[in-house]
Amino acid sequence: MVRSRVAQIIWLICVGCAVFLALGALLVALKANTDNGLVDFVLRAADAVDLGVFGREGGVWEFTKGKNRELYNTLANWGTGAVVWLVLGRVLDRIIRP
Repeated sequence: MVRSRVAQIIWLICVGCAVFLALGALLVALKANTDNGLVDFVLRAADAVDLGVFGREGGVWEFTKGKNRELYNTLANWGTGAVVWLVLGRVLDRIIRP
């Protein structure tokens, strides 16, 4: 029973991280107003859960040419990061759950 609950909590944390990354990428793509408190919170949370590996700058994917390169970097890195969080959560769930 305890292992099942721990697995659920870990899965929910990983899903939450993936949601912040996906929502942050959507807000960047839609050019949301960064002066808005909610938008700022989501973007800061996404920056925190990208762990530097999937950051908007210096992440796994690095687009250096084109006028929309910052957008492409954000979508590719945060999108990949969201998928990785979901896969990691599912793997940990399967390992921990009896």
